[in-house]
Amino acid sequence: MKGLELIVKTPLGLERIVASRIEELGVRCRVTAKPGGYPGIVAVDSVLDEEKVELAERIKREIPEAERVLVSQEVVEAEEDEIVEAALRISRRSLNRDTSFAVRTVRRGSHRYRSVDINHRVGAAVVREVDAPVDLEYPDKILWVEIIDDLAALGVLDGREVWRKRSPEKRDVRRFFSRASVVQMPYLGPRDAARSMGSRIGRAVQMFEVGELVIAVAGAVDARQLGWFIQGVLEGVESRFRVQQRTYAHKPRRVEVRVQDLYQLVRDRRGEPKVVFEPEGEAFPSVAGRLADLFLSGEERINLFFGSREGIPKGIFRLADLIIDLCPGITLSTEYAASSALIGIAFALEEKIKDQE
Repeated sequence: MKGLELIVKTPLGLERIVASRIEELGVRCRVTAKPGGYPGIVAVDSVLDEEKVELAERIKREIPEAERVLVSQEVVEAEEDEIVEAALRISRRSLNRDTSFAVRTVRRGSHRYRSVDINHRVGAAVVREVDAPVDLEYPDKILWVEIIDDLAALGVLDGREVWRKRSPEKRDVRRFFSRASVVQMPYLGPRDAARSMGSRIGRAVQMFEVGELVIAVAGAVDARQLGWFIQGVLEGVESRFRVQQRTYAHKPRRVEVRVQDLYQLVRDRRGEPKVVFEPEGEAFPSVAGRLADLFLSGEERINLFFGSREGIPKGIFRLADLIIDLCPGITLSTEYAASSALIGIAFALEEKIKDQE
C-alpha cells in the first residue's frame, strides 16, 4: 500500500514551513502538512523507494525544524491484525534475540483500539516470533507505529536516535544534594533588590533540592532589609517547588529555610565538613576531586558557605576544609554563586563516580 512513505515530526505551528522546505529539496514527491488536520506532522507520499532513505537523510541535515524523520517500511490499513502482521514482517528483518526493542504507537483518529493495545499486541507477537527481549527504557531498536485515520505506517528506529533526559551513561547525582547545607549570607538593601535577590537564591536551592538553606547573619543587621530578603527566599523556594510538583516524576522535597548567626553556626557544626566559595581559594578544577570525595564519603552534612556583598569573613577560612574559587578572574554575583557551585559539584561527582566504576 502506498502513502506515508515518510513521516516528519515538527514543532506545532511549523508544519507548513517544513512542508515547503521539503518541496524545495527538489525531490519528486507529494508533501502534506498536517495530514487529516493533525498538528505536528508532515506526510511525504509518492516518493520512489530508492530515494526514500536519501530524502530522509537530506531532511535531517538541511531542515532543523524537522524534529524526527521516520522512514516507513510498511504501510497498511489501520486494522489491528494488519498492523501486527506488518510488524512481524519488519521484525524478522530487523530484530533478533540479541537486540532489545520497544513498541511506540501514536494513534490519530477514531479507532476501536487504543495505542497501548497496539503496543501490547505487537510486542507480544514479536517476542513469540523473534524472541527479542523487551526493554521499555533503553531499547536498541524502537518499532514505531504511526496511525493516521485509516492508514498505519510502521518502521524501525535506532534507539540511540531518541534524545533522552536520562540514559544508562548518566549518573544520578541528585541524591547527594540532600547532604548539602547551603549557608548564604543575606543580600541587604532596598526592598525590591533584597526581595528579588532572595527569590532567585530560593529558586536555585530548591531546584537542586539541597538539604537546607541557612540564612547566616554576621552581627547586627537591619531587620526590615533582612525580612525582605527572607520573604523573597521563601517565595522563590515555594515557586520552584510548585513547578517541581507538577512536572517531576519523583516526589520533590521542599527545602527547609533557617536563620542563624554565622559564627554560632560554625561553632555548632564543629567537626562537620565546611567548604567556602570565595575568590581567595584554589581554582575549582584543582580541588574538584577532593570536593566530590566529601560527598561520597560518609553520611554527614556538607556545609557550603556563600557570601554576599562583603563575602565570607576571613576568620571562617581557618576552619574550612576547602576554600574554592569557582571561576578565577570573575566575581560571581550573589544570585549565581550557589547554583554555579552546585552545578560544579554535580560535574565533580559525575567524574568521580565514572572513575570509580
